[in-house]
Amino acid sequence: MSVPPDFTILDITGRFTMNKTLTNMDDTDMILSLQGVGWLKRKAIRYGTITLTVKHYKNEGNEEKIDIDQVFAGSFPGTTENRTLIWQERENEDHVFGSVIAKSRRVKPEELPELPEYLKADWTEDTMKHGLVQAYAESNTPKSGTTWIGNQAWGVEIVEGERRYARHIDFTGPKGEHIQTKLFYDYLGPLNPQ
Repeated sequence: MSVPPDFTILDITGRFTMNKTLTNMDDTDMILSLQGVGWLKRKAIRYGTITLTVKHYKNEGNEEKIDIDQVFAGSFPGTTENRTLIWQERENEDHVFGSVIAKSRRVKPEELPELPEYLKADWTEDTMKHGLVQAYAESNTPKSGTTWIGNQAWGVEIVEGERRYARHIDFTGPKGEHIQTKLFYDYLGPLNPQ
């Protein structure tokens, strides 16, 4: 299901589920494998329902924040992403991805020539105008025992004629494996439906 017409990257608050028809689940499974996620969890992610509850707001210091709770239906607990868009590294320990170092920001693609073209392409005009959310994460190798880098851009993309919340991923694995893929989401509605 598409996002409402007034939905933009300036406020992605809402509930979503991953669209596994539009998303290349083989790419997703390969990325998870290279991140060290076990077979059983990968299968649960591939075949189960993944629901995101997103709260996008500004804190008391006027910093832009995006808090995301992911729920995997059934087999194991979900994960939490708490991002502050100030491009400052933060450590996170996650039962799916292990020990991770991440940073996030809002950025206009033209301001970052070094950003891979894959992350800058195919966005709606309003996403380009307001700036993408760049979510960068890498393994905390001394703690996790693996090495990978995931560079993502979030925004709104037109897919099969519908506006969708999407994430473009540029991933590098432990042996230099390189995967570029997109995640697409169905909009389920606001956080607190009337």
